[in-house]
Amino acid sequence: MSELDLDALADELADFAPAAKKQASYTPREERIIAGFEDIERFYEEHGRLPLHGEDRDIFERLYAVRLDRLRAQEDCRALLATFDKHSLLDRVAPDVEEEEDLDPDDLMAELAGLGEGEDITQLRHVRSAEDKRAAEEIARREKCLDFAKFEALFRQVKEDLANGTRITRPFELKAEIRPGAFFIVFGQICYVAEMDEMFTNPQGRTDARLRVIFDNGTESGMLMRSLQRQLNEDDAGRRITDPAPGPLFADRAEDGEAETGTIYVLRSKSEHPVVAEHREIMHKIGVTSGSVEARISGAEKSSTYLLAGVEVIATYKVYGVNCQKLESLIHKVFAAAQINLSIPDRFGHMVKPREWFLVPLNVIDEAVGRIRDRSILHWIYDPNAGRLVEAR
Repeated sequence: MSELDLDALADELADFAPAAKKQASYTPREERIIAGFEDIERFYEEHGRLPLHGEDRDIFERLYAVRLDRLRAQEDCRALLATFDKHSLLDRVAPDVEEEEDLDPDDLMAELAGLGEGEDITQLRHVRSAEDKRAAEEIARREKCLDFAKFEALFRQVKEDLANGTRITRPFELKAEIRPGAFFIVFGQICYVAEMDEMFTNPQGRTDARLRVIFDNGTESGMLMRSLQRQLNEDDAGRRITDPAPGPLFADRAEDGEAETGTIYVLRSKSEHPVVAEHREIMHKIGVTSGSVEARISGAEKSSTYLLAGVEVIATYKVYGVNCQKLESLIHKVFAAAQINLSIPDRFGHMVKPREWFLVPLNVIDEAVGRIRDRSILHWIYDPNAGRLVEAR
């Protein structure tokens, strides 16, 4: 790591730093050192702590942290500042200090370029914070979503749901709200979490995951979950969009002309994984969606949920007057004994265990759908040894 020369940095900032109190006995260099240390003391008095390193800190705090490190390391500076160090800052150690960083003077001056003559450099009126810059970079890194046509129906439906009150918006609160299938409003755009890879622990000891986020302007981003969390927290208007208002599992029987409320879909994987190839004819993914099946399975080749392979739609069944989320949970409970135990590596080499895949013949699924429609499914489960539905005891 290259050393940052305190004198050179002080020269670069001389036009911006508050003037030090003139002392006839001090050289120009000593005056600059004293003035720079007074900046650090003001920071300490305002924030009640030492300035810290880190890209998530604003540029001035980072500058003060570097400056303090350099002052501590030079005995002539420590001797000069002994009478000014009223808070003993030269001897204090900040808790959980990050590794000392390099601040390039040219980069620093570029960030300070918006400040006018005579302004206090501690005022950030015209300087973007590190968070602002990261948010801008995230937007700049978005790419055109090449399969956006598969998601357009989802965005249209969400907007209709918001208009008719089926969905509402709530303030974003928890990272746990970020999950596949969730919708948010961030910086004025609706975004959809289409995929989430396996959770991992970052170098700071915090859990994170790589997402595929689709935006309603036709772009997408492979951002981290914590990046989306940070954007939602920074945007005063950031919101989460709720799931459709749940009702009972079964409503009254549909009347003629009533709009469908869901689709049960059965998928077969095109994966060449040995386990899949061996059981392909009876290995099915069963799910329920209130939107289009095509939108639900878009991008299957990139999702571990779909075994990182294309899928074939084997069957679809329209259902009326049901809560789709609760119905899907019920179907998975009915076939729980036949859920396949399979682990595969995701795109990043992490082992994941896809769910919702069952070793069940299609004719048994047909029977289960019939029992859903006549409302008798609540009393039946699948027996893999018998290969058929049996009454639950």
